[in-house]
Amino acid sequence: MKKAIYLMAAAAGLGFAGASAASPAIESAKANCVVGEQADGYLGIIDAAKVDEELKRDVRANNQQRKTLYADFAERNGVTIETAAALFAEKSVNQAPSGQCIRDADGAWYKKP
Repeated sequence: MKKAIYLMAAAAGLGFAGASAASPAIESAKANCVVGEQADGYLGIIDAAKVDEELKRDVRANNQQRKTLYADFAERNGVTIETAAALFAEKSVNQAPSGQCIRDADGAWYKKP
């Protein structure tokens, strides 16, 4: 229990500086529910028909930055990358503005109220 609380505090303290710094194209796509935050800590494409190759590259690059952040956090805290990603996912989902789309752990997309 103490380790979980510590990890949550550490994740909150790190913020999301490197991982959340998304391009204007990603921010626009998130605002329009074309791209959204996922429960696994990564961005997902909701509507592939509305996504061009440049946005796909931006999403892949952002997800790679996130994976690097998660790996560093995991190594420093003795947890798996998946655990680190889940901690950051919780934070990013909670901080997502109303109206953005979120993918839950079951794989369903919904618009955040």
